[in-house]
Amino acid sequence: MAGMVSNELRRAGDWSKTAQDRCVLNYDERFLRRRVVTTAQGQDILVDLEHTTSLEQGDALVLGDGTLIEIVAAPQTLLQIEGDDLVRLAWHVGNRHTPCQIERTRLLIQSDPVIGHMLEHLGAKVTEVSEPFTPEGGAYGHGRTHSHEHGATAHEH
Repeated sequence: MAGMVSNELRRAGDWSKTAQDRCVLNYDERFLRRRVVTTAQGQDILVDLEHTTSLEQGDALVLGDGTLIEIVAAPQTLLQIEGDDLVRLAWHVGNRHTPCQIERTRLLIQSDPVIGHMLEHLGAKVTEVSEPFTPEGGAYGHGRTHSHEHGATAHEH
């Protein structure tokens, strides 16, 4: 696979054949348009997508010969947020436009001492953990974008 290029992405659930390799990338590394990434088997792949894209856990890069390289979210340092009023805590996280992984009994955010301290003052239990980070994509589509152009939305009717 030396010198391989991928300019196509298949979203999780949109591919079924076995991936030949995988790229383990943290949250920031998974936001790209053009960059060389290294697979678990040590192969360099030039990712050259049309637009800056948020790669998500379970997506696959497609190489020129059709080979699939699975995207895996790497463990990274996060803050685990727990508390009696998780909805209120999630509101405060969202109000600061902080990416957040929302689960039934906890929230996960990137390590940010200022936000962690604020949440502790609101009664949250804040614990540092090392886990893959797969936050919510947002109301206007999949993942992160640089633009505020959302196209047609449900509230335009």
